[in-house]
Amino acid sequence: MKAILYEKYGPPEAALRLKEVAKPTPKNQQVLVKVHAASVNAKDWRGFTMPTILVRLFGGGWSKPKDVTTGTDVAGVVEAVGENVTRFNPGDEVFGAAHGSFAEYALAREAHLTLKPANRSYAEAACLPIAAITALQGIRYAGGIRAGQQVLIQGASGGIGMFAIQMANASGAEVTAVCSTRNLDLARSWGADHAIDYTSEDFTKSGRQYDLILGLNGYHSLFAYRRALKPRGVYVCAGGDLIQLFQAIVFGKLFSQKGGKRLGSMGVAKFNPDDLASLAELLKDGAIAPVIDRKYPLHETAQALRHVIDKHARGKVVITVG
Repeated sequence: MKAILYEKYGPPEAALRLKEVAKPTPKNQQVLVKVHAASVNAKDWRGFTMPTILVRLFGGGWSKPKDVTTGTDVAGVVEAVGENVTRFNPGDEVFGAAHGSFAEYALAREAHLTLKPANRSYAEAACLPIAAITALQGIRYAGGIRAGQQVLIQGASGGIGMFAIQMANASGAEVTAVCSTRNLDLARSWGADHAIDYTSEDFTKSGRQYDLILGLNGYHSLFAYRRALKPRGVYVCAGGDLIQLFQAIVFGKLFSQKGGKRLGSMGVAKFNPDDLASLAELLKDGAIAPVIDRKYPLHETAQALRHVIDKHARGKVVITVG
């Protein structure tokens, strides 16, 4: 089979290669998926924007990458199942998270997949796994959203923001999106009631306060986030740069108030059958609808990552296979 491999450090154009490799065999509780579509996430490109020394120090491998596989989000057809797999059979259309989805075939844990709605395409389903489950669990970490609440999504024009806006809107909240000038109309089209251009306005200094601030990108101090929260409001860091994540994880509790404002990080999104099934229902019913910025064939995966790294993407970027 063909697969995109990450065999050396460098920019994606130099580091990624399409190669012939052996088709994997599913083991206990594993599913082999014939990939039809995959999508690009920060997990796939962030290492290309970091100094190589940091990638090495954080376990990426010293002389060369330790893990040569690429891609996580996947949508396709079950090719084969391993022992003790009970939820899927060959021929089932599925989506979820796999190891090495930028390939013609990929292995996934049974618990990391769910059935794809028949009325939605593989490309649409491939947009959901990491982005939509992060949005779902970020909102849940904050205690959920109730109708009439004031919700602000910072970094709203990316993949996670797209789903967070739609979920908050469907819950009856009044949604404010924070993004760049060129994405204001896009955020409104996803369901945002208000859109703030971060290049001309600092929402933390406006005097307005929110029940929930979901931080997906951009940066403010914890002092600033706390100032923008209502007396029982919640700030959840669900993305952003390493400084922002570190600040929320280490100092979030210190800046929280007992019985009052809470600040923290949801950590890494965790795949599970129930949440994936919930996303499948939302997708099936049209409550969430992915916006695909661009599609690239498998052999142009490096160009797809470059498109996202250079901040050209508006919505999700999809890798099509076959």
